[in-house]
Amino acid sequence: MKMKMSKIVVALLMGFQILSGFAGAQDQIAAATPAAATKDVDANAAPTTPPPTTDKGFQQRHTRYKLEAGDTFDVSFELNPEFNQLCSVQPDGFITLRGVGDIQVKGQTVPELTATLRIAYGKILNDPLITVILKDFEKPYFVADGQVGHPGKYDLRGDTTLTQAIAIAGGFLDSSKHSQVLLFRKASEGWYSAEIIDVKKMERLGNLHEDPQLQPGDMLFVPKNKYSKIKPFIPGSSMGAFFPL
Repeated sequence: MKMKMSKIVVALLMGFQILSGFAGAQDQIAAATPAAATKDVDANAAPTTPPPTTDKGFQQRHTRYKLEAGDTFDVSFELNPEFNQLCSVQPDGFITLRGVGDIQVKGQTVPELTATLRIAYGKILNDPLITVILKDFEKPYFVADGQVGHPGKYDLRGDTTLTQAIAIAGGFLDSSKHSQVLLFRKASEGWYSAEIIDVKKMERLGNLHEDPQLQPGDMLFVPKNKYSKIKPFIPGSSMGAFFPL
């Protein structure tokens, strides 16, 4: 009898071990399975749309104009025409508003200026509807200097590359150094970046992908060659000579 009881106990213990081992295996499988895989897929759920990408190049080429001293603009009130006025940005960056006083606006875009005016007039008007229209402002430009045919300041109309800007400014002179054209660009208030463009190599290889697009306010400078062609007057000779500058 004792032998039978001991066999039964042994059998029960082995059964418990098998069941506990099976439960542990299930726990390990559940832990290794991603949570998303254990959930039923909702057929009616909207597909996940990735966030739109941002074209930095597009933003750089299409930056909003910022107000400068001397700019003028119309301010129109849809429901309060008595406050309609023409404003001019003073040299210190302020404008004087009817019924509000002086406000700093230099460096603001038109949407930012509109928001500023709504906040200012919101103190005396109930939810004012304001429209701002630029009248006279600093038009986009670039400056060409150095060894070009006609140095000066030029209007920047549409997309213009560095080589196109040089052509607009009269092209290279014989004394120009094509391989080291400097492009100065405003990086932040009071700071400018400078980049050396090897136009000679770019044109020789026909690789215009490296021809940068100009931005408003850019300045390009074409330096002199170390040696320039000079034709001194030599009786009986039409040959030129090279002289160091």
